[in-house]
This record gives sequence, structure tokens and C-alpha cells, in this order.
Amino acid sequence: MARRVTYRWQLRELMATHGMFTVTELMPHLAERGITLSASQVHRLVSGTPERLSLPLLAALCDILDCTPAELIITSAENLSAKRAVGESAPIDLAARRPKRVKLTET
Repeated sequence: MARRVTYRWQLRELMATHGMFTVTELMPHLAERGITLSASQVHRLVSGTPERLSLPLLAALCDILDCTPAELIITSAENLSAKRAVGESAPIDLAARRPKRVKLTET
């Protein structure tokens, strides 16, 4: 059965619980842990939802925010309907594809 997996990025919310509301407040904490990112990279990280993330950056964020990866990235998964999963084709109706018997008559 096909499943759809989604995730929600909680960085902005966790930063707010620790009193950090701007990118410039997060950058020194990252630098202390050896993560050097530009202000625009950190801004995209905070304001958007990343599709790729390095493990050193994930570990640094978890250390800064005193959280686990599961608190930073909330995941969920659900089964897709049995009718048609994403990427699957519709079931083939074999009865409609069978040839019809023909009766031959002499003329």
C-alpha cells in the first residue's frame, strides 16, 4: 500500500520559545558550533521548510534549542486510498479488453 509522508518544520516556533526572534540572534549560536552560513541561508532556513539538511546543522540546531530532531521536524504518514495511489494507473478491466466472438455466415 502506498503512503504519503509529510513533515512540518518547527524551527521558528522553537526559536520563539527560547526568545530568539531574528536570524541575527541565531547566527552566533551556529558559529559557536562550527556552522558558518550566510544571513540569507539562515533566513531561508528559518522562514521556509528545507528539503535537505546536513546532520551537523541538525545537531547544532537541536543543541541550540535544547530539543530532539523529532521536536524540530514533526512527521506524519498516511495511507493513500486503495482506489488510486499517487503514481499508480487505474486497474485494467479485463472483461472490456477480451475480444468478442464472431459468428461467420455464408452468403
